[in-house]
Amino acid sequence: MRPNAFEIGGERIAPGERRTVDLPVSVLSDHTPVTMSTHVIHGKRAGPTIFVSAAIHGDEVIGVEIVRRVLQSPKLRGLRGTLICIPIVNAFGFLNHSRYLPDRRDLNRCFPGSETGSLAGRLAHLFITEIVERSDYGIDLHSAASHRDNYPQIRVTPGRPKLTEMANMFGAPIMLKSKVREGSLREASTALDCDVLLYEAGGGLRFDEFAVRVGTTGVLRTLHGLGMIGGKPVAPSKTKPLYCSGSHWLRSPAGGLLRTFKKCGDTVSEGDILGVVADPFGEVETPIAATGDGVIIGRSELPIVNEGDATFHVAQPARNRNAETALDQYTADVEGSTLFDEDEII
Repeated sequence: MRPNAFEIGGERIAPGERRTVDLPVSVLSDHTPVTMSTHVIHGKRAGPTIFVSAAIHGDEVIGVEIVRRVLQSPKLRGLRGTLICIPIVNAFGFLNHSRYLPDRRDLNRCFPGSETGSLAGRLAHLFITEIVERSDYGIDLHSAASHRDNYPQIRVTPGRPKLTEMANMFGAPIMLKSKVREGSLREASTALDCDVLLYEAGGGLRFDEFAVRVGTTGVLRTLHGLGMIGGKPVAPSKTKPLYCSGSHWLRSPAGGLLRTFKKCGDTVSEGDILGVVADPFGEVETPIAATGDGVIIGRSELPIVNEGDATFHVAQPARNRNAETALDQYTADVEGSTLFDEDEII
């Protein structure tokens, strides 16, 4: 069945065509227009519509690189359905190397937004009406906040079985059950019956090749699993995602200088010392110990901490699997795979 033309932003994209559409967002105080650039690939054959978004927080450049690599993949040539890619949702933050919008609002707390609201609210409203309302599914790419690092992980909304199925298609090393936050894209999309996977990996304003590889293959695996791209599965993983039912942050027991002994992806047992906080004179050292078994999925990269600062994010995996063996195998699979660049796209 041949689909009809795909309409977005007042433009019509014919089956078999791909085009970048600039959706008007605002005009700056110096009269410079700001747009949300959206690349649409509309297949010749019918299929689902999925969006892939990045840089909702402007400093999350890893997602931008993942979208770039996905769009270069020859796998998309015979696409079924429609793929909508938005590499930079928050252009204001991206240009200013900032997580936030100029009014200091977090865009991912402003959905579904309002046509007459704040700048963040208007951008959120544009994304919902132009992107989400046209989509069956979404993949939203994120990184940790500034001075933090996240181990590659997929977060799924409880009670959405299709999301769990898609998360298994994606194949990130960690699958974490995570409630939606008020005002988030996931919450607004769920209300419109659009299932959205949340990928978290790496940190702000820097590249992480491992995180990019996992994300790129994950997006393409999901497209394959949804029947949108054919051929052989994309770089199939030999290891299933490690399912984690919950997580918690370990906080600094004192202010001072943080020395970390564990990194993201390391497994820990109750009582393990993950790091030490020392005063500048070296007179007092306070350890940070694991309160239970788990795997580190996030960590502070800043050596200066105040009492109560978040230091290590630990997830609790299902107990019927050897987490350390599973993650070691996953890392070996990724590091042994094809190097993704312009000349060697999967």
